[in-house]
Order: sequence, then C-alpha cells, then structure tokens
Amino acid sequence: MRGEADTIFAVASGAGRAAVAVLRLSGPHAGAVLDALAGRRPVPRLAALRPLRDAEGGVLDRALVLWFPAPASYTGEDSAELHLHGGRAVVQGVAAALVAAGARPAEPGEFTRRAFLNGRMDLLAAEAVADLVEAETEAQRKQALAQLGGALGDIYRGWAARLTRMLAWQEALIDFPDEDLPDSVVAEGARDLARLTAEIAAHLDDGHRGEKLRDGLVFAIAGPPNAGKSTLINALAERDVAIVSPLAGTTRDVLEVRVVLGGVPVTLLDTAGLREASDPIEQEGVRRARARAAMADLVIEVRGAAADEAGSAEAALPGSARRLVVQNKADLVENRPADVLWVSALTGDGLPALRQRLVDAAHELAGLAGPPALTRARHRAALTAALARLQQAAQAALPELRGEDLRAALYEMGRMTGQVGAEAVLDAVFGQFCIGK
Repeated sequence: MRGEADTIFAVASGAGRAAVAVLRLSGPHAGAVLDALAGRRPVPRLAALRPLRDAEGGVLDRALVLWFPAPASYTGEDSAELHLHGGRAVVQGVAAALVAAGARPAEPGEFTRRAFLNGRMDLLAAEAVADLVEAETEAQRKQALAQLGGALGDIYRGWAARLTRMLAWQEALIDFPDEDLPDSVVAEGARDLARLTAEIAAHLDDGHRGEKLRDGLVFAIAGPPNAGKSTLINALAERDVAIVSPLAGTTRDVLEVRVVLGGVPVTLLDTAGLREASDPIEQEGVRRARARAAMADLVIEVRGAAADEAGSAEAALPGSARRLVVQNKADLVENRPADVLWVSALTGDGLPALRQRLVDAAHELAGLAGPPALTRARHRAALTAALARLQQAAQAALPELRGEDLRAALYEMGRMTGQVGAEAVLDAVFGQFCIGK
C-alpha cells in the first residue's frame, strides 16, 4: 500500500460500455486536482455540470461533478466524483488527465481502507462493504447491510466495554491490595466474567450460519441408481444439468449447479447412485458421492418407487448427515402414504412442496431469523482466542495472571473491530476489495 498522502482515483462503476461511468477521487490534493480539470469546485454535495479539460485546455467531456470536502466524505478526506459519459476513450482520457494533475490509480480496497483509518467505519463495517459488493442474493444483501449498519460491531463493542470494566476492577485489586475492597466486588466480577464467557461461547456455537450464508450452502442429492436424482436436479435447477438415462450408473462424477432458495445461495450436487458396484469407475463415483454427502449441509435422500431402493440408500448414506427423505416417481404409485414427501420429478407433482421444504431448510441453516452471526473465519478465530483467555482468567490462581488474561482477551476483541491489529491483518482484509472501493 503506497502513501496515505497520495491523492487516488478509480472508476467506481461497472466495467465495459455504459451510459455513465463514475470516477472517484480522494486525498489531500483532491481539490487542486479537481480545479485543474473542472476549473472550479461546485457547492459541496451539490452536482454541477462542468467541462473537463486536460493540461492543454482540450475538452475531455462534459460531466456532472460533485465535491465532498473532508471530513464529510466516504473516506474522511477531500473527495470528488466525476460522472462521465461511459465510453472507454472518455474514461481513459480523464484518467490520463488526473495522473498528469498529480493523482494516481487506487489499489484494491484503498478507498475503504482510508475510510477505516480515518475513523469513518470499523473493520467489521469495512468487511461488510466487500460482502455487499459481492452479494448475489437478497439474504446475503441483508446480512451485509446489517453488518455495515453496526449489528455485529455493537455486540463486540458492548463485550469490549464490559471486559474493560472487569479489567479496571482487576487492576484495582492488584494495585491496591490493602484497601480491603468488599467481597461483593470480587464476587460480582466473577459473575460478570462467567456471563460474558457464556455469551461468547453461545455466539461461537452457531453452526457457522453466517459463513454459510456468505459462502453458500451445499445440498447433496443422493440415493440408489434409477431413483430419479438427475431428473430431480434438472427440475430444481429448471434446466438440463445432468444426463437422464434409464441405464443404472449413468452419473459417475459429482455434478454441481448453483441455485437460490429463498434468498440463500445453494449448490445442488447430483451424485452417483449408491450401490455395490463392480466397475472401478462407478466404484470411484460411489465413493465420491458418499464423501460429498458426508460434507453437505443437507442430504436430499431420493428414493424410487420400489420399496427395496429405500433400504439400500439408507444403509449406504453417511449416518451423521442431515437428511430430507423424498419419495420420487409419484406418478407410478396410486396409494401414497400421507406421511411421506412424494414428488414426481418427471411430471412436477409435489415439487412446490419440496421446494418450500428446501427453502425452510436453507433459512434454518443460514439462521436468517436469528441474531447477527459471525461472517468470517477471522472473526471466529479472534473470538475463539478471546474465549480461551477468559476461560483461563476464571481459573487463574493469582490476580496478576487473571489481569493478564483479561488484557489479552480485550486485545483479541480489538482485533475484530480494528481498534488494534497488525498491518498484515489490514492488508489481508482490504486486499480482496475491488478497485474503486
């Protein structure tokens, strides 16, 4: 990351041809650079139409120009936006003029990094910006917006404030051992420590629902040969994903397709039919099917119309996998037990009910109705380290050791919000951003 004293710019709109291209500018010399191109700055936060000129006075474009003086800008620095015509030659010409005026192209995540360094947002909110840009579904958008709005940060800052108070009392016990502080102070401190430890442990024990929503769930369709698995995945995906054949063992490898169920991204897997195979290639397909089913968030266990298919599939599937049993080929059965989810992947009978069950399962696994969830492995690692130090503090034999554990736990809390942290942590967070953010 180059100097924070540089003035930077980047195209903040999408790539390719478009009616309008938005170019962002930020840094200590943003005003001077804007003056060089636009002649004079408009009223802050009020768009004005200006001709943009290069160093020789040639007109590059007629653009809408906005001026955001510090600190009331996205980055907390003097900033500007140029709303250009979207032609590639226009953007390239204005970019060249900006470089000539003393600005440089921004690096990935540099705008948001400056916003963080200037106190415009904490590290959790900065990560939420990246998640919001990458959001593909409604549920992902809502989770990112909640985090950007401070839902997670409020929780962690509350925990940090409580931990700070505990540490202050602990320091008082160490520094003033002869003051005969009431026993109630010691007892209340122990109770506060136990409550905070329990809350963090419960927050960590969330089934990774935040990460699952951010990265997407995996549902594996498994069962015996000729149960209709490939026909079912084609029906759920609403397009031909897998080859459908009456020949057993047609599907050898694991096929994947991405769908959205109730706003949650889900990867559906079509797997090889589970049976005792003699063909080495089919044996490998069965092995892969069992392995992927064992790692899936949900196994859609498809059973055909024949009764003997159910037993073979149940015996072959991993016992620990979460299952939704689906009885396929309803079009071939007249008397259907009411307590079974019947579908016909061929005719579509029962598919709306199955799709709703899958939506419900996706919502439950992603925890959409629950409190704000951890969304990144970085958060989980820091909280896990903080929890370990709090547990050590509860068992510490000496006040000095307890104080050191509380101090270390508070440090881990600060790492999550960015109140403390090494340069390498910041590089890892902001390096994944797109240019212009």
